Amino acid sequence: MIARALLPGPYTLILPNPARRFRWLTGTRTDAIGVRVPELPEPARRVVEAVGCIMATSANDPGGPDPATLEEVPPRIREACAAEVDVGRLPGTPSTVIDFTRDEPYVIREGAAPAAEALARVQAALAA
Repeated sequence: MIARALLPGPYTLILPNPARRFRWLTGTRTDAIGVRVPELPEPARRVVEAVGCIMATSANDPGGPDPATLEEVPPRIREACAAEVDVGRLPGTPSTVIDFTRDEPYVIREGAAPAAEALARVQAALAA
């Protein structure tokens, strides 16, 4: 319900990962996984439509700056990629990150959309 209420959109959702799957994506916290389904620009949308989905880590180091171009992605992350899609400079602000693994949602980062708006949408979806 949470993901359906907010995605695709300008949010990254931290959701429970009780089976501890995808350890290469979870980092040190294997009981949770971040999910992001953005509205994509046309070149990236064509790639996703061709392959079905893309699983990836963030394009920045934890706590590091948010890259807006492929060249700004840290080399160690780029070297670990099977493929890169360069759509030029990405516009806008990074996603709003909300952790839904606790009793109450926890806003990790305010970003492109207000966290309060996201939480209201989730609450309405759960009440329906």
